[in-house]
Amino acid sequence: MANRWKIPPDLEADIRLRDYACIYCGVCFENSGACVAQRPSWEHIVNNATIITRENIALCCRGCNASKGQKTLADWLRSPACARRGISLQTLAPVALAALEADA
Repeated sequence: MANRWKIPPDLEADIRLRDYACIYCGVCFENSGACVAQRPSWEHIVNNATIITRENIALCCRGCNASKGQKTLADWLRSPACARRGISLQTLAPVALAALEADA
């Protein structure tokens, strides 16, 4: 049975193994402690909830998820928020880089 985000259990397990850190800023989830902004949250890299694939579903920290919101990944990366937080092409996980290249 899928979770409340309609992610099938096998896909959820696979992503949890792959994304042990935020796919955008790199904060490690096992070291996130009590800081809410650093806890993991589900992310649709391409903002389309119907795309439930290994290439589009990921874990990012709540801070990045809230900051990105409904922006495209390319637009968000150009934002002042990313500049302030040090988020750039160099901090992106391979799954995020692949989504960015596919969207180009």
